[in-house]
Amino acid sequence: MQTAFFTYKQATLCYHKIGRGSKILLFFHGYGQHGKVFEENSRFLQEEYTCYLFDLFFHGESTWGYGEEVLTKDFWNDILKAFLNTQHIERFSLAGFSMGGRFVFATLEAIPQRVEAIYLMAPDGVKTNFWYNLATYPTIFRKLFRSMILHPSYFYSVANVIHKLGLVDKGLIRFAESQMKTEEMRSRVYHSWVVLRELLFDMRKIASLIRKHGIPTNMVLGKFDKVITIKNMQHLLKHLPECKVELLDTGHNGIISQWKP
Repeated sequence: MQTAFFTYKQATLCYHKIGRGSKILLFFHGYGQHGKVFEENSRFLQEEYTCYLFDLFFHGESTWGYGEEVLTKDFWNDILKAFLNTQHIERFSLAGFSMGGRFVFATLEAIPQRVEAIYLMAPDGVKTNFWYNLATYPTIFRKLFRSMILHPSYFYSVANVIHKLGLVDKGLIRFAESQMKTEEMRSRVYHSWVVLRELLFDMRKIASLIRKHGIPTNMVLGKFDKVITIKNMQHLLKHLPECKVELLDTGHNGIISQWKP
């Protein structure tokens, strides 16, 4: 596995390259992970594919040099196209787990004609959740959001209230709590949600692009996943009945290790 860095203006992506195949597969990990989480999956594919495993911003060794400035879809398009040009990549497939699903959707919207296949593993971004909604509100509400994240007692109080109101599942609350144990982790939560707040998608448009360009699409879900639920995936699947769906006997965190491409 080779590790390298690609810098575009003030944004730097760390990526890990595995394989020698003629096909290209770009991997985007989930929240609190890094690109190497896909190492075993990539080694399984290395004869057929050359795999690029990205560390997303605020994760691994990638850096975002714009503070709290939002990552727009257009800027992600610019970053990715510049990266593909340096690697002499014309066509490629996409794989994303959880938060990485947002980067799959953003890439699909930007250059659908270059996408060969899509693998969605419990993808975030299919149904906008409460926290992304809060992060997209006007500045005064984002300050409240920041206060809740950096002072976790506030967050836990609000989380318990919205759970009682039926807005989020208890499993999602537990997942959020597991990512907020230290000040560094809480800062990552805040910056990830705020900087990525414009990576929102219309599933009708996503399905239309997939169908228009004839892109084979596979979705992998965990039967016991409380973070990304099977029910919420219907927001995409009802518009894309041809999407192949695989259910694994696991929760959210076990999907990557059980997925066999």
